[in-house]
Amino acid sequence: MSIADRRRALGFTQEKFAEAVGVDRRTVGRWERGTSRPQPPQRPKVAGVLMMSLEELDALLTPAEVLPQSEGLASSAHNGPGDPDEMIRREFLHLMAVSGVVAAIPTVEVDAQEQGATDFDRMNGHLWQVYQLARAKHSVYPVVQSQLTALNDALRAGQAPAGSLCIAAGDLFQLAGELAFDSNRYHDAAASYSLAASASKEAGAYDLWACALIRTAYVDLSERRYRQAAETLGAARRVALRGDSSLATKHWAAAVQAEAFAWLGDFDACEEAMDEAEKVADLRGQVSTGGWLRFDGSRLAEERGARYLQLNRLGLAETALKDALKLAPLAAGQSFRRRGAVLVDLAAIGAKRKDPEQVIEYGLEAVRLARTSGSGYVARRLQTLTAELGSFGRDGRIAELRAEIGTLTA
Repeated sequence: MSIADRRRALGFTQEKFAEAVGVDRRTVGRWERGTSRPQPPQRPKVAGVLMMSLEELDALLTPAEVLPQSEGLASSAHNGPGDPDEMIRREFLHLMAVSGVVAAIPTVEVDAQEQGATDFDRMNGHLWQVYQLARAKHSVYPVVQSQLTALNDALRAGQAPAGSLCIAAGDLFQLAGELAFDSNRYHDAAASYSLAASASKEAGAYDLWACALIRTAYVDLSERRYRQAAETLGAARRVALRGDSSLATKHWAAAVQAEAFAWLGDFDACEEAMDEAEKVADLRGQVSTGGWLRFDGSRLAEERGARYLQLNRLGLAETALKDALKLAPLAAGQSFRRRGAVLVDLAAIGAKRKDPEQVIEYGLEAVRLARTSGSGYVARRLQTLTAELGSFGRDGRIAELRAEIGTLTA
């Protein structure tokens, strides 16, 4: 991710960003081309406008090839200058910059162009379905990468309207980001989400843009940048208000923002966001796309339970989480990721209560699920659980559970 990626994801033009920071637009251009960098006195303002800490801004200004790699399930050596993902993203940015010229070249008939865009939409929808059903999420990666390459080829050749291809890219780069996120490759995930936000904004697809911002916030949450996540989600809620009022986008943004507020210990703000999320029940018809937007309110019981756990309201949390397991058992189609999160939360409640039986029951089931599905997300959640297990001393069963969790990323 670059300064330009982050700027576009937050909806700033170069002019507006320069105005917010207090510099000339040409200065911003030099920063984004890498020919100069913000001076130390300017950096606090730049970081604030980009909703980043100074440390994160410094990392952003560091050449990509020297950034540390993320590790985890199904991780690989990405992010280098020859990385295929990075090359695809760079090529798309270049093509998007000249898409107005490309779209004006009469290389094919309009009907064929529209058919090309439809083909991408259909394939993207199919890939989201495959991703949701796949036990090993990383197995979907080669097909998604191939589809991204085909999208770049179509944009270069003018085989579909540039705006339609930007929408397809906003969709597909979010899926690419999901795959990277599930493999603990946060840098790749953030870069894909930022590019998805830029493409969606370019096409005026507000719900798609808001969803890309929501997914960006998930990266911040995973890296404990809770204040930054809350601010990004606030921006997502504002963008979503300009979108389709029949979709659940703004309610999803509120649900995720509730998590950020819970981590910040802000009970009132968390409750307000959860109440807003639950208004999804007032919507009628198809409230999600089944792809880049899957929030329909069906998991609000587990969401509220998780928020109560973060706020240390253990009785309320346990009731909500057990209800979530009953309402959506795995056999009925609940995702591995969702069920794993509920199991880990129930184990965490046992740890806070010093109840080893509850920890073992739910913790071991979560380990089995993580191993079966290959989910990096569930493995990460289990790793956070280990911090709660130190108070059990030399309990052999707890030690065995910790060892099982350790093998997930060995």
